[in-house]
Parts: sequence; C-alpha cells; structure tokens
Amino acid sequence: MGLTPPPAPVTHGGGRRPGGWLLAVGYLPLLLLSGWLLARPLALLAPGLRPDQVNLAGTLVSFALLLLTLPAWLRRRWGEPRAWRRLGVAVPLPAALQALLRGLLKALLLLALVCAGLLLGGAARTGPGITPAQLANALALMLGVGFAEELLFRGWLWGELALGLGGQRALLAQALIFSLVHPYPLAQGWLALLALKGGLLLLGIALALQRRSDGGVLWGAVGLHGGLVGGWFLLQGGLISLSPGAPLWLVGPGGASPNPIGGLLGWLGLAALLAVRRRWWGENPKPIQASP
Repeated sequence: MGLTPPPAPVTHGGGRRPGGWLLAVGYLPLLLLSGWLLARPLALLAPGLRPDQVNLAGTLVSFALLLLTLPAWLRRRWGEPRAWRRLGVAVPLPAALQALLRGLLKALLLLALVCAGLLLGGAARTGPGITPAQLANALALMLGVGFAEELLFRGWLWGELALGLGGQRALLAQALIFSLVHPYPLAQGWLALLALKGGLLLLGIALALQRRSDGGVLWGAVGLHGGLVGGWFLLQGGLISLSPGAPLWLVGPGGASPNPIGGLLGWLGLAALLAVRRRWWGENPKPIQASP
C-alpha cells in the first residue's frame, strides 16, 4: 500500500484556534509538571529511592500522560481522528519493520564511521566486550529513548509547528528546538557546547528527513535515533576503550561520557547522511510504496 508523508495539521474550520499557540506551548510543560508532581509521593513511600530515580519515574509518568492525551489533542487541534496513523506509528507491520531496519542500518554505518575513526586516530582501542546486562540496557535505550523522543519531536512537535510555519520551516524549527532542549554543562566551554548543539541540529534534520523518506512512517527515525543511542552505549560499555588523552574535537564533548555527535566524526557522518537525503528536502516528496 502507498503511505504518503503526513500533511500539515489543520484546525477545525480551516482556521487557527484562538489562543491555540499558547495552549500548544503550555502542553508539554504541563505534562512534565504533572509527571513530576505525581512521582513525588514515591520519595515518601520508598525512602531508599535516589532523587534521580524519583525524577526518572516522573519522566515515565509524563510520557504515559502524553500517550493518553495525544489522540484527544490531535482531534481538537489538528482535526485528525486517526492520531496514531497521522503520527506514523500505526502503520502496516511490514512497513514499520522495513523503516525500522533502514534506520538501524544507517545508525550502524554512522557508528562504524565513528568507531573506525577513533581506532585509526589512536583515540581508542578495542575493549574487553559487553555483558548481557549491557546488551539489555542498550535495547531498552534504543526502544525507549528512540520511540519517546521521535514521537515527541518528529511526531507531535513537527506537526504542531507546521500549523503556523509550514512543513519546510517547521522541519528546521523542530531540529533547532531538539538541539536546544538537550541539556549540557558548560564545564568544557562554549566551543564544546556549540559543537554539540550543532551536531544535534544536524541529527534533528536527518531524523526528519528519515521520516519523510519513509513516507511518513515514524519507525525509521526511531531506528536511526535509538540505534545511535543504544549503539554508542555498547561501544563505550566495552566494545572500545577511549584513550584518556583523546582530543575533544574527535571524540566529542562530554568528559568521561563523550557524545560523538559533537565531534568531527559525528559531523562528517551526519553531513554525509544529509547529502544522501537531499532529494527529500522538498515539502511534497513522492510517496513510497510499502508492502501490504
């Protein structure tokens, strides 16, 4: 069956709801605040929990609230009764698996580029290997972080921004917001911060183009994003060992846990991916054909 990229959201009556943008801006902070408040009793019921564990529970509650409220949100704001299909989640299984595997393959190629560059440049050496527990954690990161962030940024946020900006400017805007909201301490200076934010901006664009190239299916972006997160976790966890004096410009900022997205290798890999995806810059790409 043919799967077309999701069109820009529309509002009832073809116009913008009064106060709609104010409502949209407050939607996510309200979910985060609700999750944080609902998780506070855990600190009293289980005093042994660390603050970061309570905060993680609050994040999970916020995500659950997002899943529960998105269908009603899309009906009211976008005039869309089929929320999960519009967001690229509820698609035929063959189309979802094909997109997911394409995304994972691109993540593997990007990580292979980074790994080869670090080993050949003397910034890393082969490690002792990984444990089954690390592999399980990597899979959880791949599915959890990949799905949650792609649903939020390349699903809801991109569509929400398209209400007022149009698909093309919204594509760039969602990538910019994606890069800005990821926290980063300034201990390594402003250049490291700018390098990381620039890499995240490129990644946000690449993920949007991945969804566009998959005809609106979200699972390719989930595979690409989750594959990078989970794959880098495995590389750092034991597949390679970074040298103590590895240059920041090569391995990326982050200190003991560097993020290669902000390093030269990450920038080169993402730039190459964007070059390959240049045909999908247009707002109305040709729909792909997916198996029924």
